[in-house]
Amino acid sequence: MIHPGQVISFKKPSIKTKKQKKYTNSSKKSTKEIQKNNKKLKKELDQPKQREYVQKQASKKVSNTNSLVSGKVHWSWPAKGAVTQRFSTKENGYKGLQITNKKGVAVVAAAQGTVVYAGNALRGYGNLIILKHNDDYLSAYAHNSKLLVKEKQDVKAGQKIAEIGSSDSDVTALRFEIRYRGQAVNPEKYLP
Repeated sequence: MIHPGQVISFKKPSIKTKKQKKYTNSSKKSTKEIQKNNKKLKKELDQPKQREYVQKQASKKVSNTNSLVSGKVHWSWPAKGAVTQRFSTKENGYKGLQITNKKGVAVVAAAQGTVVYAGNALRGYGNLIILKHNDDYLSAYAHNSKLLVKEKQDVKAGQKIAEIGSSDSDVTALRFEIRYRGQAVNPEKYLP
């Protein structure tokens, strides 16, 4: 078994040439001794890494602020309004929902989570908020006129986090996305 961070070394095998008639082993150790030494070496390499890995896993803090006890996220609609664009599975298709309404209408957290991004550095999203709900799920709220939360802030489901805006577009709407393990998924499959 090989573990991350383990050092593995390979010895170049002796090559038999046409002039050599017999294979000669440079070591005078028997095959049994070599196998015994290899097993010892393997045990020495494997054991500390396994213990270290187990200790790291056990020492991780478990936080209920990012996920519910069951590990499932309970979703709700992030804003009131009409859905004018829907999720598309096409390569360059829309990867969320466009919810239109008036500028300044409340955008709320669709589920409990922590703000991992609040800003406007991602091109095409305007003023954007990204919430982390657990190790699997993120939600994104784009094209806001005003951001009301900061990075690393914990938010509750239904808490007002922004206001709908337009971000250089004729349409005043919220772009809402849900990502599962980094991949965009259809929010309508999660929303009530």
